[in-house]
Amino acid sequence: MKLTAKSIHPLPNHVAIVPDGNGRWARKRGLPRVYGHREGIVNMLRMIQYINEHPIKYVTFYGFSTENWNRPEPEVKGLFALVEEFVDKHLEEIKQKNIKIRHIGRLDNLPSNLQNAIKKAVALTANNNGMTLNIAWNYGGRAEIVDAVTSYVKDKNKPQQLDEKTFANYLYTAGIPDVDLLIRTGNETRLSNFLIWQTAYSEYYFTEVLWPDFGKKDIDKALLEYSKRNRRFGGL
Repeated sequence: MKLTAKSIHPLPNHVAIVPDGNGRWARKRGLPRVYGHREGIVNMLRMIQYINEHPIKYVTFYGFSTENWNRPEPEVKGLFALVEEFVDKHLEEIKQKNIKIRHIGRLDNLPSNLQNAIKKAVALTANNNGMTLNIAWNYGGRAEIVDAVTSYVKDKNKPQQLDEKTFANYLYTAGIPDVDLLIRTGNETRLSNFLIWQTAYSEYYFTEVLWPDFGKKDIDKALLEYSKRNRRFGGL
């Protein structure tokens, strides 16, 4: 069944995805891990296109964490090259779909070529007003909170009264609503330092499916499951 606004209610406004299992997908096939990451990025494009068919306004993908620097250098460099390749091949297509790309994470710690590719993607889609696609690259939830505190302290025009709403304006996701549904693939059931603040009241959906195999029917299952949840936000 293809999900539409008419066939399911409610749909999440903001979906976050931890696309786990690329390396295991490759290993099962006797391939280097980078092949799994390549398939993962191909699948990310498929899922972006499919989710964009739904009235879902925000999607955030966990691409590369602040902890992923601990992986072998060839794998890290391979990931960076794949992102540059993705931007070169598919940026115009994404722009034509009216998708707006935002980067969340520590951009200035990345190699200059990758920084330029990300900046290009953000700039070229800045005026789009359809779905917002957040790419979390060199991202860590704790690092985000530290950076938000630092930004607040340095802000000469900061409000004297600091509350949760005000603090959220200093996060990477300023202006974007909190996550309604977080999906994690690959049979892992943890957040892994992802959107700690923004997922405080999210609904979680975990699946054994490895990310390169995660398809339209799997998105449908997650959205259907979300529609059955009773979100009380601490109330009755």
